[in-house]
Amino acid sequence: MESFRALASLLVLHLLQGSDSSLVQLNENGYEDVIIAIDPAVPEDGEIIERIKDMVTTASTYLFEATEKRFFFKNVSILIPETWEGNPQYRRPKHESYKHADVIVAPPTLTNRDGPYTRQFTECGEKAEYIHFTPNFVLGKNQSEYGPSGRLLVHEWAHLRWGVFDEYNEDQPFYLSKSKKIEATRCSSGISGTNSVHKCQADSCITRRCRIDSTTQLYEKDCQFFPDKDQAEKAAIMFMQSIDSVVEFCNEKNHNKEAPSLQNLKCNIRSTWEVIRESEDFKNTTPMAAPPPPPAFSLLRISERIVCLVLDKSGSMTGITRLNRMNQAAKHFLLQTVENGSWVGMVQFDSSASIGSDLIQIRSNSERDTLVMKLPTQASGGTSICTGIRKAFEVIRKAASQLDGSEIMLLTDGEDSTASGCVDEVKESGIIIHLIALGPSADKAVTQMSNETGGNHFFASDNAENNGLIDAFAALTSENAGLSQKSIQLESKGLTLTTDAWMNGTVIIDSTVGKDTFFLVTWTVQPPSISLWDPSGAPTAGFTQDTASQMAYLSIPENAQVGTWTYNLQAKANSETLTITVTSRASNSAVPPITVSAKMNKDTSSFPSPMIVYAEVQQGYVPILGANVTAIIESNSGNTAVLELLDNGAGADAFKDDGVYSRYFTGYSENGRYSLKVRAHAGTNSAMQSSKHPRSRAAYIPGWVVNGEIEGNPPRPEADENTETILENFSRTASGGAFVVSGFTNTQSSDPYPPSQITDLNATPEGEEIILTWTAPGEDFDVGTVQRYIIRISGSMIDLRDNFDGAPQVNTTDLFPKEANSEETFTFKPENIPEENATHIFIAIQSVDKSNLTSRVSNIAQVALFIPQADPGPDESHPNPSPDKNYNSGINISILVLSVVGSVVVVSVILSTTICILKKKNSSSRPRTGF
Repeated sequence: MESFRALASLLVLHLLQGSDSSLVQLNENGYEDVIIAIDPAVPEDGEIIERIKDMVTTASTYLFEATEKRFFFKNVSILIPETWEGNPQYRRPKHESYKHADVIVAPPTLTNRDGPYTRQFTECGEKAEYIHFTPNFVLGKNQSEYGPSGRLLVHEWAHLRWGVFDEYNEDQPFYLSKSKKIEATRCSSGISGTNSVHKCQADSCITRRCRIDSTTQLYEKDCQFFPDKDQAEKAAIMFMQSIDSVVEFCNEKNHNKEAPSLQNLKCNIRSTWEVIRESEDFKNTTPMAAPPPPPAFSLLRISERIVCLVLDKSGSMTGITRLNRMNQAAKHFLLQTVENGSWVGMVQFDSSASIGSDLIQIRSNSERDTLVMKLPTQASGGTSICTGIRKAFEVIRKAASQLDGSEIMLLTDGEDSTASGCVDEVKESGIIIHLIALGPSADKAVTQMSNETGGNHFFASDNAENNGLIDAFAALTSENAGLSQKSIQLESKGLTLTTDAWMNGTVIIDSTVGKDTFFLVTWTVQPPSISLWDPSGAPTAGFTQDTASQMAYLSIPENAQVGTWTYNLQAKANSETLTITVTSRASNSAVPPITVSAKMNKDTSSFPSPMIVYAEVQQGYVPILGANVTAIIESNSGNTAVLELLDNGAGADAFKDDGVYSRYFTGYSENGRYSLKVRAHAGTNSAMQSSKHPRSRAAYIPGWVVNGEIEGNPPRPEADENTETILENFSRTASGGAFVVSGFTNTQSSDPYPPSQITDLNATPEGEEIILTWTAPGEDFDVGTVQRYIIRISGSMIDLRDNFDGAPQVNTTDLFPKEANSEETFTFKPENIPEENATHIFIAIQSVDKSNLTSRVSNIAQVALFIPQADPGPDESHPNPSPDKNYNSGINISILVLSVVGSVVVVSVILSTTICILKKKNSSSRPRTGF
């Protein structure tokens, strides 16, 4: 509980909203429309704004030189919370919002953790989500631990913009190199320093050489690499940009391919500069002849939310109860979703438009009820989307001096050949368009308006059972409101029933929510019988029935009772479709609620290109592990596909246990719009908060070697990662917006999808054998079962990567693949090494499906053919030993040591056999283990 106090009003800045929520554009080598947002939980301090300016200005120069005079920061907007006092310098934002923030300045993830990081869970070369700085870091209070903020911003920008990864690895800070020494994981390997254990208590510090762990044959846990303060090495920024001499990214000439860094794992042993060179940014620019100008800054202060509903009441809305469903969803938005303090207006349109309500500020239920009464009751006429939008401009201008930052929620079901005529007008207005497309015919031009103004795009089919319209409106909470103010969806479910049939279920109210809890039931024919019991078993009555809109709703006063609520809905007509939606708000503003958010990896897809579903489950900024997460994807015509999302670090999931649950989607059924909804729930003792430090973060500097002496920094605050907080039961649902598919054809006969790449190949020695383990891929990416595996070895990592098919193959006759996402195990006995004088064996796997399609080659497991032995050194308690002492010398090549290159978790264990096993060509082996 204490760790969340600083997160009292944290915004959901990191919610997954669309494939790429950033507004950043690259124009003539300069990055424009960069957004740095200050969280409202940050106390007002004008020094933060000045320090942000200094940081970006310094970073721009450093970035320009590091990218060979190619990139710089041209203009940056600083979003200032509404909780800060006004200032004549502050303007109202246009399309800028917290949703689009590239950098957020917010309290730490957990108490005392001021380490900067980038939220990154996509593949190599793909953009990340956002950069997180704390106020202490921005104010320069952590410079000794992380170095100058401008340099660090460039490190994190490389994560964010170009999808590169760190060149260090805290899970394996050391590795066995081909030089037969224990080396610190770094790039370049030319970075000099000392491997030591350095501990301080009060004013006394002890420094000693590192001991070798008898199990891993690497240095002990407390051993750290202390870089020399003065050195000449220029690379690399993704290792430790805080070293004064470091001004470059690692390139193919100086890249450390041996190091078990995330960069090597995720980017197939390529250097960061190689990945950057392949980016669209690099391809679309040439080096500049002259230095760039300093960045320009805009100070934008968040103000009250202004939103106008623009609702289609044309003739096509009469069919399939569309008008009624629209009103149900709009009423739910007005009664429950929109936040107090917001200004709300309404426009109705067909071929013309009329004002349903001027802007009204929501202060109580009275204003909400007034707006509900203004919803359209009849549908007729044609469709003129631009007329409706222009009428909304008129409504907003009556109460506001400008349109900047105001929102239009546009719901439409029809095509309109004139809609493209106001796209430019909308873009220039500064307004944000959120599109809710109902049915398959909603005009495509409005999608363009939504995309280009930074709005959200939702789709709802005519299948009322999927509850798509209510889900879409429920997702349109304010992008700039504090998390404690937002409505959170706990349940959304529908079912088509026959007479007297029942729809039964439960809803969990956990302790992080319960305020303003709202139950909504809808029907299509006749009011059902509704029964609701609280967790104590007491019946709860008092539903308000709105027969005209075919809905009933109940608001629980104060905080709803924590526990499992039970509902029974009994249909009273044949072919009756019933839905239930339950929403709530945070019960305590000092404790962030558990949230789920979802997105696809892109907004459009051309068949058969696969897509990836992402769902993020968090409490504040802390990932939630062990949840059960399901995605429901619905097509234009109402066909649904259900996917179990996984946080296992395999297939589409980039990292295990990071709170992001992922899966490939290939179940296309038609062209057009698809919608995404996710459900997340946790049973008793099944989910927990992660206390691990985030990945993709700047390296913490343990200290420096200065004139032969270690000048240490205070130890970084660490949490016990074995004592994660077990969470209570919870349930959540969320809409992930819409995406569009083209090129699908039912005549497709061939298999277009290969197995996914294996990314977690690991190895463990057992006697004279090596046991390989990995997560099974599927016939189609991560679904189904592959036909067979190909395992190959080499004495050269690069040869195995670049010429996998030419490497010797291991006999896998007795290896029968398991279903996707199962753990695979295979044991083989090494018999020979193709390369003379090899110091390592490298192992990789490729999967083959029934159509003979092959996966990408896996990550590479590495078996070292030596064990390091440190020479007897000086007295181990001697303070500050000389950095010139070679504590890595005295290597004996006597027995095998196993490690894994490029893996987050690396095992280095002695094999109980000698090197001669690997040179013997005629050793006996079991049939399944030969080459």
